[in-house]
Formats: sequence, structure tokens, C-alpha cells
Amino acid sequence: MSHAPPPADALLGGVEWNPTGTDAAARLAGADPVLFDLDGTITASGPGILASVRAALAALDEPLPDEAALARFIGPPLVDSFMVECAMDADRAWQAVLAYRRHYGEHGQYENAVYDGIPEVLAALRGAGRRLVVATSKAEPYARSILAHFDLLGAFDDVVGSELDGSRTAKAEVVAEALRRVAPSTAGSVLVGDRSHDVVGACAAGIPAIGALWGYGSAEELRTAGAAVLVAQPRDLLAVLLA
Repeated sequence: MSHAPPPADALLGGVEWNPTGTDAAARLAGADPVLFDLDGTITASGPGILASVRAALAALDEPLPDEAALARFIGPPLVDSFMVECAMDADRAWQAVLAYRRHYGEHGQYENAVYDGIPEVLAALRGAGRRLVVATSKAEPYARSILAHFDLLGAFDDVVGSELDGSRTAKAEVVAEALRRVAPSTAGSVLVGDRSHDVVGACAAGIPAIGALWGYGSAEELRTAGAAVLVAQPRDLLAVLLA
């Protein structure tokens, strides 16, 4: 299994609680089920995503945005990113998504690595009886393929993503579907994610979010979005979820 170390410049060290969430520690210590984002939370998927974005834009003879704009493709729904970062209308953005998938399905999904510590964290949470679910805006078949490639599919009770027809891309919709499949209510659930749209989507679905600083979002982005707590490394999740 390939592993990716968390980027040192993204770390605050340990755990940082949102001061506005005074009861968050008690609630998260017993969280079940635990939902995990995929890109930037379980795997360092940036290289494959960016290579596929470049391939899609080249196939459509579209100009490349700057590096900062390209980096913002990692995490949010693809069709939204093509519209926002490349100034495409909805029809052109969907053409770009299809071109992206042609490259990603063959090459990009495996230009990827599991973050150090993630397998051990998943094993510890499962050993404590927690239900684990992947909730990603990535198309569900790709999410399952990637997890199987890294021998992590069996760690999860379910994997929920967007549909190939472009539906259920909003994070709140993905989270709601994940909860519908595994939990009778939102009570006790939490999402772990690395970008603001993860946090906003979780809150819109009625559950708190843990901000993962080893991924592609910044601490300020996650704080502003309303994360209940920020964790520096995967292993710090255990201090929050198994306290």
C-alpha cells in the first residue's frame, strides 16, 4: 500500500477545539457512525485529480487556469469546479467532467496514496465498535475502486458518493444519503473532512464536522466553515473520537 505523509506546513499540532462548541468534546467522544471524506482525508489524491483536469482541458482545447485555481479542484464537485475555476457554463462543464473521467478512470485514480496512520485509525475505530462510512462527492464507483485498490474497502460499512449521471454531488446530499443507509437519525454522527465544503455540507445535513489538517484545506478555511474541532494528524482523531 502506498502511503503519503501529512504535509508538515499544514499542522497545528494535536487538537484544536472550536471555542463556540462548548459541548463538542462530549458529543464527538461517542460519535457513531463516523463519516469520512475521501480525497484529502483518506488519500492524497491530488496528483491524479490534477493530471486528469489538465487532460480534460487539453481534450476540449480549453486554457489551463493558474496553479492556485487548479489546486481548488481537489475536493469540491467537479462540475462546480469547472464552472467556477474555468468560467464554463453547465453544458461545457459536464463535457469537461466526461473528458476528465476518461483519463481518471484509466490513470488518475491510481496516482494516489493513503495518508500515513489512516489504516491504523480505521482499525482502532472499528475495534471500538464504530460504524465507518465514506461520504465523498467523487463518483461512487471510483471511490469504491480506489478503496479496493488500497485494501481499505473492507474497513467501511458503506461507501456513498455522487452518481455517474451528475446527481447527488452536493456534500449535504451525500451526507444525507450516507446517514439514510446506516443511521436512523443524525444524532451521534460526525464527518471527517479536509475542505470547507465538507464542513458546510455536514452542518447542512445536521451533523458536526472534524477538520483534517493533513489534507488540502487550510486551518483558517476549516475554522471559518464551522468545524467543531481541527486535528493535525490522523492519529489525533482517536483522541477526539475515543476520549
